[in-house]
Amino acid sequence: MESSISRRSLMATAAGAVAGAAAKAAEAPLPSVQFGPHKISKLLIGTNPLMGYSHFNSILDQTMREWMTPDRRVETVLRAEAAGITTWQLHYHLDTMAIVDEVRRRGSKMQMFLLSDFELQKDFNMIPAVARKGFLGMAHHGNRTDDAFRAKNMDRVKEFVMRVKDAGLMAGVSMHNPEVMDYIEDSGWPVDYYMTCFYRVSRSREEARALMNGEAPLGETFLERDPDRMSERIKRTKRPCFGFKILAAGRAGFGREQIETAFKGAFERIKPNDAVIVGMFPKFKNEMQENASIVRSLLAG
Repeated sequence: MESSISRRSLMATAAGAVAGAAAKAAEAPLPSVQFGPHKISKLLIGTNPLMGYSHFNSILDQTMREWMTPDRRVETVLRAEAAGITTWQLHYHLDTMAIVDEVRRRGSKMQMFLLSDFELQKDFNMIPAVARKGFLGMAHHGNRTDDAFRAKNMDRVKEFVMRVKDAGLMAGVSMHNPEVMDYIEDSGWPVDYYMTCFYRVSRSREEARALMNGEAPLGETFLERDPDRMSERIKRTKRPCFGFKILAAGRAGFGREQIETAFKGAFERIKPNDAVIVGMFPKFKNEMQENASIVRSLLAG
């Protein structure tokens, strides 16, 4: 009996030591910006890799989905918080709502912005109930926004904005096409923030062919001057923006030096009161800690 108790005591002591070490390892919050009434970290963790959306190819999608078990999704968000990232941008899905519930059950203080998707995108009557889960803001899905703009039917996007405002949250619109922001600004919508993709990946094949002498890429369109085109629009609006896909879905992130260059370029392309969203996939390294370290270094300079 004494031996059993001793073993249990030893295990408890070891567990306490590990927990204590983890607490000491937690970094101070990253530099923050004022986003409406909220103070958020300059870097947000995104959600695409958690759910297996690489925007690269189907093999990487499958790799992400196989590795990102429900426990690893939760752990990734918690490790981001431990690295000093205070804010998370996620899309609506039953699986992402499960992550929200679990990280909160574990005591996470992570702030969250939601992107409409799946059932929420289909049924705006869900907005009040979803808003009560404690999100700071809610944005209309970027691909659906671009589709509506192309079809010259933005009424449903505006309806989403108004319903989110009625629910008491900051209302945002996500986009890949900078012309969408021109339309919203000129129309005087009461938008609180924008999510602005650095690459116009939602181009139709016809739109891509018009830029490429009749040819179109196989897959999404990532053009080297797209970040500058979006940046020009970001800097003309007074509303805060979340820049996303700043690493071109991994295409601009081979090695620490390239990642630092991409982050530096992103911060130069946004306003002082803006922030960036980066998806993180920590199968091979602690991307949360690395990205947070890069942001600290750049902003300190």
